[in-house]
Amino acid sequence: MAGSVKVLKRPGTEGSYVRAASKGLGVTLKHMIRPYKVTQQYPDEKWELAPRLRGTHRMAVHEDGRAKCVGCGLCPTVCPVNCIKLIPAEDENGERYAAIYEIDEFRCIFCGFCQEVCPVEAIHLGVHYENAEYSRERWVYDLERLTELEHPYTALWDPADPTSQ
Repeated sequence: MAGSVKVLKRPGTEGSYVRAASKGLGVTLKHMIRPYKVTQQYPDEKWELAPRLRGTHRMAVHEDGRAKCVGCGLCPTVCPVNCIKLIPAEDENGERYAAIYEIDEFRCIFCGFCQEVCPVEAIHLGVHYENAEYSRERWVYDLERLTELEHPYTALWDPADPTSQ
């Protein structure tokens, strides 16, 4: 099977590098004199966040300070990346609670499945998104740290509400 070969010629002296460079410089100058500001001064100015933004997890607590988690095991089951570790236990009254509850925020994809599947609405995604840490161990949030967080919860999507789309 014979194929055809197309021979391309190099551009000769008819192309001007000065014209191409001046065209690029014109684009740069046009963007330099625009009146609008595109830079945000981050620590001082912050963006308006969406009400359904999924940020750092937070555990809801009872009035006496105990975590609401009943250790049902649905959140680690539904988690697509296996970032939740839960070991349930029972107290002397037969009530279940989470003896160990850890979320590895470094592995989490913030899908919100754990919040949606929780039968007692114990675990929530919050609107906190500034998660800078100096060590990887600080990205693992245990039950004590999850209950201490006080940022607001993320609003869940309501299919009956047309404004939440």
